[in-house]
Amino acid sequence: MPDPDSARPQDEIAYDRGRLGQWLDGDARADGVSRRGMLALLAAVPAAGLVAGTPRPAVAAPTAATAGAVVAPVSGTTVKPLPEEWFRVLGTNAETRWEALRGTGYHTPSERFFVRNHTSTPVIDAAGWRLRLWGSGLRGSPAPERAVEFSLPELRRMPAVTRSAFLECAGNGRSHYASQQGQEVSGTAWTLGAIGMARWRGVRLSEVLRRAGLTHRAVDVMPRGLDAEFVSGGENLGRVRRPLPVAKALHDVILAYEMNGEPLPYDHGYPVRVLVPSWIGISSVKWVGDIEVSATPLYSPWNTDLYRLFGAAHPEGGGPPLGRQTVKSAFELAAGARFRAGRTHLLHGRSWTGAGTIRAVEVSTDGGGSWRAARQLDVARPGGWVRWSVPWRPRRTGPAELLARAADSTGRVQPAESVHNDQGYLFDAVVRHPVTVR
Repeated sequence: MPDPDSARPQDEIAYDRGRLGQWLDGDARADGVSRRGMLALLAAVPAAGLVAGTPRPAVAAPTAATAGAVVAPVSGTTVKPLPEEWFRVLGTNAETRWEALRGTGYHTPSERFFVRNHTSTPVIDAAGWRLRLWGSGLRGSPAPERAVEFSLPELRRMPAVTRSAFLECAGNGRSHYASQQGQEVSGTAWTLGAIGMARWRGVRLSEVLRRAGLTHRAVDVMPRGLDAEFVSGGENLGRVRRPLPVAKALHDVILAYEMNGEPLPYDHGYPVRVLVPSWIGISSVKWVGDIEVSATPLYSPWNTDLYRLFGAAHPEGGGPPLGRQTVKSAFELAAGARFRAGRTHLLHGRSWTGAGTIRAVEVSTDGGGSWRAARQLDVARPGGWVRWSVPWRPRRTGPAELLARAADSTGRVQPAESVHNDQGYLFDAVVRHPVTVR
């Protein structure tokens, strides 16, 4: 089966055009999405010549109780501590301070890994947890109450894979739309710390789907989390869930139960999470409890109203659902860091991309007036980042701006300005890092 990532976004547009056609013909199901939302998606991806029918009603999904998990609340939004020297706390979320990554190595220590929570971290009893697979894309088309179940020990007995991959929120860098470009956006005001690199171990989703009875009719795979239902703007959107094309699910997605050689921490999906390499973080559903495998296209609020590009520069009704991440760079420095004039300093940073690999990194120490190549310290790998360094000997005292830009193997280069969208996703412009020379 071809990989839908090979030609993003064309393949994703074609994929959604086909799904919309099926929805209009009454062969698709919108889980928690209004007809208005569906028509907005239709406007974004025209499907000429289609005739509207009557969408089929939603099928009830397993709840936390029917999934066999015992979920306990936590007193705050996270279980792990969030010391100020490591994190900026942003509501239910916490972004990693880049200066806290200096000297930590290639993988982000789990205790310093950023947290993206819609509500609060659930504490789940792994002994009672079961992963339930159900839906019309499986042999026998099991309903939720007749789902195929796997316990954690059963998953661990399956062939395991280990992969180093970054996770990054689609809104990483969002605050720079306002601070650098003077543009209003909605959402959590991340700087660049909503990313982390870890070594994940688990079982291929393709293996689990095969054992559950995947059929050739399957088109969508939708994991659902066991965290609390998410209420936004007074509307209950239900538990976090987002469908994946079956081709992506079979390609490189894993069900991870270890992070950096240890069981998943509670805040990062214990006992099992989905890992979708190179795609926006919402695809990698934490605390997964059930997976619907459907022979008809699926939609949720997380790929209709959310995680699409809206605004003047995008199609009326929004662009297609987001998949791959973009290319970015960051210095391992605090904003406003101080340097001595007349001394040589070694600047460090990291660059990453969701497509291909990092090909080159350049750094400017004069606000963009001139650029020079940084020394790459890692072999560039798909789904990973590259650490780099460059020496700097400032001569003048006063404020200065450091800039870093990366290019990847697909030809993408970080631009001077990111194309605006209302929800502030996929900021990819070169970030101006302020420092002081004294």
